[in-house]
Amino acid sequence: MQKKHIITLAGKLGSGKSSTGKLIAQLLNYQHTSTGDFMRAMAEERGVTLGDLQKIAETDPSIDNTIDAKSVELRNKENIIIDSRLAFHFIPESFKVFLELAPEIAAERILKDKENNPARHNESSEAFDTPEHIVKAITERLESERKRYKDIYGIEDQTDHANFDLVINTATIPLPEVANTIIEKYNEWLKS
Repeated sequence: MQKKHIITLAGKLGSGKSSTGKLIAQLLNYQHTSTGDFMRAMAEERGVTLGDLQKIAETDPSIDNTIDAKSVELRNKENIIIDSRLAFHFIPESFKVFLELAPEIAAERILKDKENNPARHNESSEAFDTPEHIVKAITERLESERKRYKDIYGIEDQTDHANFDLVINTATIPLPEVANTIIEKYNEWLKS
């Protein structure tokens, strides 16, 4: 399989996928795209929260089909960073990165991001108002995705580290170091 100049970023909620993707894109002068942004736009168009859209997707395959078609489209590009839960599956010739993070740490980050990021104010209902509610919502969302991805694509566990070329736990590593590590390993991967 011929390697492409594409980095796919997946990871747990709150692990820093978007921030990492944007920084890597800036450092490499690559384009950045996020299926999370696309899903937020879909939710807004439908007048529902992101959490509600996830629930709707459990019975409405058109949501996943639309998002997945977008990922497949991106496979034809080069010099792009794709922040997406399943891009590793749709673009196997990419450099596949997974950002790991414990739910308790993710909850604190999500609360802080929700306070500081106006784009996320209407993202969820009361499920994202306390760290405990966020941990519960993260767990439910992960299980919902796991079931859907297994049913639709036969993926046993989209968070299985074996799916990726590089796994980084972002709990204690600053964003610039995460980005630099990914770029370093990506360059090694391109040369191998």
